Amino acid sequence: MSVLCLVELDAAGPTDGSLRALTFARELAGPVTGGPALIAVLFAAANRADAAQLGRYGVTEAYVIEPEALDGYAPQAWARTLQGLASLVLAGAVVAAGTDRGHEVLAHLGALTGQPMAANCLSARPAADGTIAVARQRWAGLLIEDAVLSGSPALLSVATDALPPAEVDAPAGVDPPAVHVHEPDLAPADLAVRAEISAGADGGVSLASARVVVGGGRGVGGPDGFAPLEELASLLGGVVGVSRVVTSQGWRPHTQQVGQTGTKITPELYLACGISGAIQHMAGCASAKHIVAVNTDPGAPILARADYAVIGDLSEVIPALVAALKERG
Repeated sequence: MSVLCLVELDAAGPTDGSLRALTFARELAGPVTGGPALIAVLFAAANRADAAQLGRYGVTEAYVIEPEALDGYAPQAWARTLQGLASLVLAGAVVAAGTDRGHEVLAHLGALTGQPMAANCLSARPAADGTIAVARQRWAGLLIEDAVLSGSPALLSVATDALPPAEVDAPAGVDPPAVHVHEPDLAPADLAVRAEISAGADGGVSLASARVVVGGGRGVGGPDGFAPLEELASLLGGVVGVSRVVTSQGWRPHTQQVGQTGTKITPELYLACGISGAIQHMAGCASAKHIVAVNTDPGAPILARADYAVIGDLSEVIPALVAALKERG
């Protein structure tokens, strides 16, 4: 089966979530049998498509949609583009990371194609009758649902903690995949909703796909206390996340909440500042590769899950860390 995979980018290249989605999509596509099996789609300049890296994740062909053809983020236009490419390559499935953007684009694609979308999938297995059996998270991961998708193309987003990103064991000397510049056929209505893609320090990265997350909890003290965390996240090339109590107090928007009722994150580093570590919060950050906690309470539950802990006042620790990073240049 040929599978299309939407690949989101940040300043460093494909996001961690997209690398996980490629790993998932590669397993769904199965071995290559006479033609492209895993096809990556990137909305970026052609020089940002690292064919060698894509090849290491099993991509057999790639299409890029350059800014000259479609500038910024337009969810319906992205979905229309995926619809056209799916028809072009006869894709049996379209896969995206389980990020805000991945979910939104696939939802638009479902509306355009009339196909159901399975969100936050943990696994997918094609059957002989053309259907796909999926297991997916429901109720913020409290329930795992088994379902069967019929119709084509199947639309699936990949739970951010479904599986780790994994390169293929390709033999030496294999050529990288071909990269094609694609010009989509769009109508004016497809561009009715459009946003610029941030060129800031976070590169437009979503909380779910960020490699570094600086978290803030009740210990931050109030809305104004997040300024140092924002500066630190910027220096580290990351984004800010928060605990549920922060959004309940109205200090930060719910889109930044990490936890069972927020976003599950899978960063390389989660720096948790003034967060006690309630079980609902830990359910959202448990897949972080490294957790560093800054807290005045040596008995805070999060310290039992942290790789490193700093027992101290974050109003002193964070500015000192910011100053040290600036000094290093």
